[in-house]
Amino acid sequence: MAERKASIERKTSETDIKLALNLDGTGVSNVDTGIGFFDHMLKSFAKHGFFDMNCVVKGDLEVDSHHTIEDTGIVLGKAIKEAVGDKAGIKRYGSFVMPMDETLVLCAIDLSGRPYLNFDLDLTVPRVGNFDTEMAKEFFYAVSYAAEMNLHIKQLDGANNHHIIEAAFKAFANALDLAVSYDPRLDGGLLSTKGAL
Repeated sequence: MAERKASIERKTSETDIKLALNLDGTGVSNVDTGIGFFDHMLKSFAKHGFFDMNCVVKGDLEVDSHHTIEDTGIVLGKAIKEAVGDKAGIKRYGSFVMPMDETLVLCAIDLSGRPYLNFDLDLTVPRVGNFDTEMAKEFFYAVSYAAEMNLHIKQLDGANNHHIIEAAFKAFANALDLAVSYDPRLDGGLLSTKGAL
């Protein structure tokens, strides 16, 4: 089967983003958003999902990190949607529970074509590095709506904010990898009684 790839560019008065995604990659990434911790999270997403990704973002960081992180989520979501294509033969659902030291985070995905985010992380500090912790929810909200996916992220245990956010990104990567994987029993069809996703 052909590799599932997408390249998205988005330029506004607040951000200039170029992102290329290959769902059938090996986990190689080049990421530069100007926010060190966010770069680390996106590189972890690519590595743990076996996605190849190039992501270069120029944002108005002199204002704050909000536009950079949210708009990157929008572009990543659009790239996921485009790369998945017609969803023929894919499992559609994926879930993963990620342990990271004292932390345990669950992520569940349905590539249903219906956007929804259920986000439940107990983040107790305002920042990790130069990443505003409240932006974790905004990022995943943007991804879920742009990709038109049902996305649940739930903290089951944990105290360290770095670990909690990183476990969420890694759980998301693993769950998405499962959801976009092919099930030979579908024989190229869709996992839906409606015949459409």
